Amino acid sequence: MATMILLELAGYVGLLLWGTRMVTTGVQRGFGAALRVWLEHNLHQRWRAFLAGVGLTALLQSSTATSLMATAFTVNGLMGLGPALSVMLGANVGTTLVTQILSFDAGLVAPPLILTGVLTFRWFDDDRIRNAGRIAIGIGLMLMALSGMVHQLAAIEGAPILAGLLGALAHEPILAVVFAALLTWCCHSSVAVVLLVVSLGAAHAVPTTCALALVLGANIGGTLPPLLEAGSPVARRLPLGNALIRLAGCVVALPMLPSCAVLLSEIDPSPSRIVINFHTAFNLVLALAFIGPVDWLAKLLVKLLPDPPKPDDPGRPIYLEPAALEAATIALVNAARETLRMGDMVQAMLRGAAEVFHQDDRHRAKAISQMDRSVDELGGAIRSYLADLGNAQPLDDEKDGARVQEVLSAVINLEHAGDIVANNLMEFAIGRMGRRRPFTNDELEVISSMYEEILESLRIGLAVFLAGDLSEARRLLARKAPLRRLEARAMTLHIRLLREAAVSVRAEEGDRIGLVAEEGGQFLRIVRDLRRVHSHIATLAYPILDKAHQQPPSVDLEHDVQRLKDLELRSAEC
Repeated sequence: MATMILLELAGYVGLLLWGTRMVTTGVQRGFGAALRVWLEHNLHQRWRAFLAGVGLTALLQSSTATSLMATAFTVNGLMGLGPALSVMLGANVGTTLVTQILSFDAGLVAPPLILTGVLTFRWFDDDRIRNAGRIAIGIGLMLMALSGMVHQLAAIEGAPILAGLLGALAHEPILAVVFAALLTWCCHSSVAVVLLVVSLGAAHAVPTTCALALVLGANIGGTLPPLLEAGSPVARRLPLGNALIRLAGCVVALPMLPSCAVLLSEIDPSPSRIVINFHTAFNLVLALAFIGPVDWLAKLLVKLLPDPPKPDDPGRPIYLEPAALEAATIALVNAARETLRMGDMVQAMLRGAAEVFHQDDRHRAKAISQMDRSVDELGGAIRSYLADLGNAQPLDDEKDGARVQEVLSAVINLEHAGDIVANNLMEFAIGRMGRRRPFTNDELEVISSMYEEILESLRIGLAVFLAGDLSEARRLLARKAPLRRLEARAMTLHIRLLREAAVSVRAEEGDRIGLVAEEGGQFLRIVRDLRRVHSHIATLAYPILDKAHQQPPSVDLEHDVQRLKDLELRSAEC
């Protein structure tokens, strides 16, 4: 009998954790982008940042998710460490508001919430409405789990097994703190553990002082997942600061637990309310105590965890934080930032390649080939990161799934563009060095013009990838026409040079026409490869144009499509 009850309790704990996760993922997938923008605009002052942390955590029902967002903003330079610490102080208070709401006996509300959520999720196609249904299901599961735990704990209040398990913690507050911290770290949810402690207190399974010690442990344990999962010293600063704040609060509060229990019992003598009110009071006091010196604490954290030296290998990723995989919106921003780094490297390769053709610099050509290996290495890291994101959570949100495809497409095309520059163009450039016939001025002018067009298209393409502007995407696709005209100009130039060589043959320079044909063939292959590079860059516009074509075509869109067709025809005539 006792074994079955313990198994049922374990099942209710699992149901509580799953409900918490459903609420968190529902908010992130349905409203993550809007929340991220809202958070970015409320981070300039410490009190606004504090209130932003309270509100965001109340919506996400997870201070861990808020910590991941704030950490990502800090690493990416969107937010200073001081305001980020204010956000975390607010997140800690926001967690207590969640526990305050969920601590009331609302078991009767759970079934209607779950039913409403399921019907909403199944009947509607809009992602936000479906995720609102997911949130309703999660809250209903949490309330059902809490109600079940209270009933089961009341049934085994005097069971010797539970008494033996909890009796070891009753007179050892430090052991209780450590136990609750480890449990919270395993659960990745301080809300779930605090609510479990509330249930234990309501069933009189633990003394009030022990319950308060468990709450302190849950507060410390809630800081451990972001701290241990941070992938760099910069990303570790914020969770470390939050951990130090809560640890300092626990050290001060631990000897005062009996007095706190007496004081809180005068407000409400119910054991469950004492636990909940202590949790709220503890985090409010910490917020008031530390929101003033957050800038000083930020400087201390920078000294403790200084910026690491920049890696010698530019192909090593900078922004791919593993901790951000729990928040798809932030993880995709990180992947996009690394993709922009790839674009910058390809841009540097193109600029260097243009100089190689003019200066015959073998060392520069070898450096470009080395840079291509860094581009491939970084592209592989981004693909692995996106694969890990897919494993961490199913991307059933259409926007997130579409953005993954956009990033993958951009990564692959930038890799191909870099390969063409390093393996084909540089091979031709090195092979041309020391030949009897250098490039003519007209040939160099065509190559330079193509490089200029490609560099400008790459600049537009990266802007399109980042901002998704439809007009810029159309502009990028329209730039294919000048490349075709330059290719036609190159062919005309090659034919003219062959004719001049034929005249030289009649003047008894018989080897000249064969040399012109051979070297001119290489020139045309260079032009062809430059067009291939531009084609890979132009593909950055396709995802944006595809989205526009999914909507009913407007007059402007039809006009632009016809204009592009006209450009194609004119370039073909050239």
